[in-house]
Amino acid sequence: MKKLRISKIWIAMIVVIIVAVAAWLFSGSKNEEQIDFKQEAVTTQTLQNSVTATGTIEAVTSVTVGTQVSGIVNKLYVDYNSQVKKGEIIAELDKTNLMSELNTAKANLASAQSSLNYQSANMNRYQTLYKKGLVSADDYENALLTYRQAKEQVASAKENVQKAQTNLSYATITSPIDGTVISKSVEEGQTVAASFNTPELFTIAKDLTNMQVIANVDEADIGGVKEGDRVNFTVDAYPDDVFQGTVKQVRLEATTTNNVVTYEVVISAPNADLKLKPGLTANVTIFTQERAGILAVANKALRFTPTKETVGKNIKIVDCKGKNKVWTLANNTLTAHSVTIGQSDGIHTEIIKGLKKGQKIVTEIIVNTPEENEEPQQSQGLISGPGPRGNKKYEYGKRQYSSKQRKESCDRTRQCSSRLSCG
Repeated sequence: MKKLRISKIWIAMIVVIIVAVAAWLFSGSKNEEQIDFKQEAVTTQTLQNSVTATGTIEAVTSVTVGTQVSGIVNKLYVDYNSQVKKGEIIAELDKTNLMSELNTAKANLASAQSSLNYQSANMNRYQTLYKKGLVSADDYENALLTYRQAKEQVASAKENVQKAQTNLSYATITSPIDGTVISKSVEEGQTVAASFNTPELFTIAKDLTNMQVIANVDEADIGGVKEGDRVNFTVDAYPDDVFQGTVKQVRLEATTTNNVVTYEVVISAPNADLKLKPGLTANVTIFTQERAGILAVANKALRFTPTKETVGKNIKIVDCKGKNKVWTLANNTLTAHSVTIGQSDGIHTEIIKGLKKGQKIVTEIIVNTPEENEEPQQSQGLISGPGPRGNKKYEYGKRQYSSKQRKESCDRTRQCSSRLSCG
């Protein structure tokens, strides 16, 4: 009886293993990949091409105020951020030496004028005597020459007086424009010397409500930039704000730094709220091409090229001639359409001819595979792991079968090995 019982157990185990293997092979044959197609409708788009660069915020008009004469700064009437008007006195230099120079020039002029008066009278006398034949021609010409020299000395003395007066006026420094003082380089009591270069005292910006950005655009991008292009830019001081501007000028002079060639582009920057300050760094986006309401498709639709290996045997492919193609899907048939393309922004491409708005086109293939996400486990000497279609499979020795098949076999035989528990 014992041998008979053991024999029945082994028969049950063999039946279970055979059923499990057959079921596994049968289900595995159905574990095929499913092919699907992603489609998008042809729509109107706004196509934009842009160039990025960095630049610096500057005032449109900025004047550096200096002094033409040397001296000690006697008085300052303005400071940083002071509002000034054209002609307003903003500083004065010490005038002591300049007044002395003016007085000396005036004295020299008086002396030259006295000498001229005397030589004029003397020349008149010699002229009268010469006409009467009482003096020689040589005496008359000497008197005339002396008169002319005295006259030139008077003219020179007058110029010296004018120069001294001008220098004295330079000691009073006025604003050349209406604006705001954005820089001050001197303090009261400081000596400024104008021997070789004009000392800089102040920098005055004309209108801070109307700023500009000087952007450095790379040589590879400058060809697309033109006057009138729309510009967006940000500054680190206000990272959440986007400021608007327009390209006003593309300067022709190139700048080379570390073998990198750039060109300066001047961009208007309205600043009614005075957020933009001179010297801020701007991150600039220049829209070199911008067209709205353009019929366009995704670039990946133009790159899509189906083959029998990728679409499967159930899909028919109908190709056509043409350099640029898009594909439509209908009744398990992929049909190619030749199109004429235009401008592209790197994501979408304009369709000039070949498609209509709303028409659906294929952009890519989607491959669906069965999920097998259960990790192998071991229970009572039985190794388990992911099986076909997500069922657990059980392995005893080198044979495998699913949990469902194992339970059905146990139900049929009503017996289970002590080494194999029924689920």
